[in-house]
Amino acid sequence: MAKKSSRKGLLITILVLFLVLVSAGVWFSTMRKDGPILVSTEAVQQRTITQTVSAIGRLQPEIMVKVSSEASGEIFFLGVRDGDTVTKGQLLARIQPDIMETQLQQVRAGAESARLAITIAKAELDRAEADLKRVTELQKKNFVAREEFDRARAAFESAAGRYASAKADHERSIGALRQTQATASRTTIFSPINGVVTYLAVERGEKVVGTAQMQGTEMMRISDLNTMNAWVDVDENDVALISIGDTVRVKIDALRDKIYRGVVYEIGHSAKVSAQGTQEEVVNFQVRIRMIDKDGRMRPGMSCNVDIETETKHDVTAVPLQAVTIQQTDGAPAEAPEANDRVEDRNAAVKRKDEESKEKRPPSQVWIVKDSRVTPRLVETGISDQGFIEIKSGLKAGETIVVSPYQAVSKLLKPGSVIRSEDPAARRQRFQRMRQGQ
Repeated sequence: MAKKSSRKGLLITILVLFLVLVSAGVWFSTMRKDGPILVSTEAVQQRTITQTVSAIGRLQPEIMVKVSSEASGEIFFLGVRDGDTVTKGQLLARIQPDIMETQLQQVRAGAESARLAITIAKAELDRAEADLKRVTELQKKNFVAREEFDRARAAFESAAGRYASAKADHERSIGALRQTQATASRTTIFSPINGVVTYLAVERGEKVVGTAQMQGTEMMRISDLNTMNAWVDVDENDVALISIGDTVRVKIDALRDKIYRGVVYEIGHSAKVSAQGTQEEVVNFQVRIRMIDKDGRMRPGMSCNVDIETETKHDVTAVPLQAVTIQQTDGAPAEAPEANDRVEDRNAAVKRKDEESKEKRPPSQVWIVKDSRVTPRLVETGISDQGFIEIKSGLKAGETIVVSPYQAVSKLLKPGSVIRSEDPAARRQRFQRMRQGQ
């Protein structure tokens, strides 16, 4: 009986504790719902806003020459290695001329044969011409029949045709001989520019195909590294914002200790489509940036990230990106995605929405603070940077707005909601302590 009473008392105690916890949860939830909403506020200020377009790409030399041999054959001398510095006219390689010598002998023999053929044809033409003259004189005196005269004339015309054909063959053979001789003289390859060997595709003893026959084997690339460029792919929605001459900040992955300056000098007109016909289809345009800052550590092919400054406005009304939300058609703010409080996540979400076309998006709004209560106000936005967005109309400097958290700005706040303001610095410290588990 004692054991049963003890067990019954334990069950009653657990039930009471459960009811207390449920009641406390309901009370806490009610207090959170009806009590002030903790937010951060700021006064609207005038700022300088620089709009940027970000892209990724690789470094490329402005001048790069692909080196090939005009003659086919085996490389019996290779005078450079990958990374060597070369000067214009420097010997790079030699191709074994054995095959070319054979071809040259064949072409010479053909030219000689054509010369002999033209000599024979000329002799036959001279004989036919003399015979025609003789028969013509005899025919005038009626010493030969008309048929013999016709045969002599036909023989002359045939000999003249053979002679003309032999002359044409001889001219063609001479042209082929000259071309082969020129190609044979190009079995020695020299550097066309001053630069650095940035790509070497062959080794001594390899056979290469000359450009005289077909496309030919690419042996090496020589680049002028004094002027480097960044080639980046820009999304089709952003390329219209970019202009020739825009200033660029370039971050090279391998050279993280410095941010380099550049300038846009070429904007592509041909689209580069990837994953075409699928939901992941992406359309980019190539933008080329000339590097202003020099660095001997730069190498072709290095990865880079760029920020292209497309527009700058000074002394404009601006607010933090996360302070602006999108008003839905029912008058409520846009539903915020589930996200943590990282500033970069909130900024990216707002900036992505701000970049949508104005024809498709509903009006933007901010929350105005007055006497610890908030009121929504529609605003017209302009350009934005990584942290702030221009307000063209709807706000003026000095007014107080709610700037964070984004969950409150986009979802929790309602017209007339009571708020309790928290200093942004204190809020950052609080979340830092939360992340550290304090």
